Amino acid sequence: MKKMEGKVALVVGGARGIGLAVAARIAAEGATVFITGRDRKQVEEGVAAIGPGGRGIVADASVREDIDRVMKEVGSQFTRLDALVLNAGLSEPASLAEVTEEHFDRHFSVNVRAQIFGLQKALGLLQEGAAVVLMGSVASSLGIANYGTYAATKAALRSYARTWAAELAPRGIRINVVAPGPTDTEMMGRVPDEMRRSIVAPILLGRMARPAEVASATLFLLSDESSFITGVELCVDGGMGQV
Repeated sequence: MKKMEGKVALVVGGARGIGLAVAARIAAEGATVFITGRDRKQVEEGVAAIGPGGRGIVADASVREDIDRVMKEVGSQFTRLDALVLNAGLSEPASLAEVTEEHFDRHFSVNVRAQIFGLQKALGLLQEGAAVVLMGSVASSLGIANYGTYAATKAALRSYARTWAAELAPRGIRINVVAPGPTDTEMMGRVPDEMRRSIVAPILLGRMARPAEVASATLFLLSDESSFITGVELCVDGGMGQV
């Protein structure tokens, strides 16, 4: 039997990159998977890439009304969620001297606020025994110059995961974090070779993660194979932040 057979999943921010890889892997394991994204074309292409198990909703994760609409649409079709991945995120560099209020607000709106209210809106749909994965980052525990705001948002998610795991444990809902290191997405493919080498240098395994590897870790935390795991951060970073 497939690991997600008969389950209903939602990947917020699932139209491209890691989110799409996660959605495709969940669908391959038997789930019906809804993905969201702001760009209609990307959402449609994502659904096509996922195949028969994929469904798309155009929505901005940082807009509460959009997420409310997403939950209503999922609920109208299935009345439940068995798996939720909160993947929407933003990462833009700015040193302490350069950071602006707009930079700060934009990062916390997309990376933290959207996750808080996304999960809150999903509470009525999440079944007993459901699994939630927040997409964190190894940056949350590393001091990476010029990425302080981004790192702080991911550290906030790690903290929230502990609290939410405690709050939702009576319902059997598990909350975990997947924390990727640098991942070879389409966006990373546009990075100049010299910068790629500097990004790879601290990774013990000598390369970036593949989106499919992050998807495998996410699948594990969503499936019954991790039924006694909650409140953890699973780093998929090739050892970058571990040694």
